[in-house]
Amino acid sequence: MEHRELSPRLKLFKRPITAYLALLQSGLLMVNNDNELFMQLAKQLSKLGTETAFAVSAAAADWAAKGNKVYPFHLGDINIATPENIVEATIKAIGDGYTGYCPGGGVAELRDAIARDVGSKRGLSYSTENVSIQPGGKPVIGKFIATVMDAGDEVLYPNPGYPIYESQIEYQGGTAVAYGYIETDTGFELDMDALKASITPKTKALIYNNYQNPNGAQSSRAEMEALAELAIKHDLWVLADDAYYEVQYSGEPMSIANLPGMQERTIILYTCSKRFAMTGWRLGAAIGPVAAIEIINKLNTNAESCTPHFIQRGMVEAIEGSTSGPDHILNVLRDRRDACIAGLNAIDGINVATPDSTFYVFPNVTAIMQRKGLTDVNQLMTEALHQTSVSFCTRKHFGRPLAGEKNDYIRFAYSGIEVADINEGMAKLKTYFESP
Repeated sequence: MEHRELSPRLKLFKRPITAYLALLQSGLLMVNNDNELFMQLAKQLSKLGTETAFAVSAAAADWAAKGNKVYPFHLGDINIATPENIVEATIKAIGDGYTGYCPGGGVAELRDAIARDVGSKRGLSYSTENVSIQPGGKPVIGKFIATVMDAGDEVLYPNPGYPIYESQIEYQGGTAVAYGYIETDTGFELDMDALKASITPKTKALIYNNYQNPNGAQSSRAEMEALAELAIKHDLWVLADDAYYEVQYSGEPMSIANLPGMQERTIILYTCSKRFAMTGWRLGAAIGPVAAIEIINKLNTNAESCTPHFIQRGMVEAIEGSTSGPDHILNVLRDRRDACIAGLNAIDGINVATPDSTFYVFPNVTAIMQRKGLTDVNQLMTEALHQTSVSFCTRKHFGRPLAGEKNDYIRFAYSGIEVADINEGMAKLKTYFESP
């Protein structure tokens, strides 16, 4: 029988003490706080970030465990039941035996349904080959980056923004280049001058989250056209994170993929989490040019083989069945938005515009910080939790603050809290925020 050499790291326990010392000096072997030897993990992991809102969840859970009622504005989960027709269709799919593997790109019936749904809502034509089913919307971010970016390339991303953008760009060896927002009387708009100045010959892609997390920003058509013009001029790939495209309370949503010259360079991030209250089901899709989607399908096979078959079958019903469930979800969220906005605007020192989409509000609390003599917005977050039991995130949970930022912001997610608790929590917060 042919003898194959083991990895040098696997031979550790056959070596004398001098070998251990050599490995320690090389950095391959390390010692933890208990003086136990362990193998060093990949250095690249130092570039991997996380979704820091979950740390706020841990603090809220700890506070609740001590017997306190928590008003949970911190995490964008949805405490509304998934529509019954989706649940029933999924259970039927399990009973019908759809519990094994399926194609890595997703079952054809669902890919077709999403192609028709996304295309019809954007006035575009997509086919099965333009759709790759994913275990949630989040995987689309990393797979988009892996598909279009080489090590050393630069990728533009929104900041404040969803922290996984920055994390995945840097973890995969790229350079994350942030672009920011300017606060106006009607909300937030892109800092286009800074964005233009950030583009270099190394810029390969742009991540664009219209209907934005955390600030609820919604581009005007003129702003979106200016962004598309830049993408075409500099030949950039675009990830259109349309996670909140259907969470639209008024007006008609827009996607940058609609604009001339953009469909062939844009990958749309589609998720079932928001529209259908399916955050824990983990189902989404990437929609874009066939050449890119074929690569994403190959990444699916390498990563998770496929998205659960029975959930995909249930999702066909979600898209093609009754709209009463999604309509109910949107109405509940609208009521919560209105209560949250009213509660915040009743606080001296806060004035927020009403967003047309998402389920987030991003108030400027600079005046509150000054009134309380605080210099760290995370300290305001912690004090508010302990004084009022209201839990929220801060600007610092959505990317490293940009140079020159002067104002402090906090984020409220109203998707997981009932109107009565919104009103109760806001009243407590008003008392705390208005006191010195």
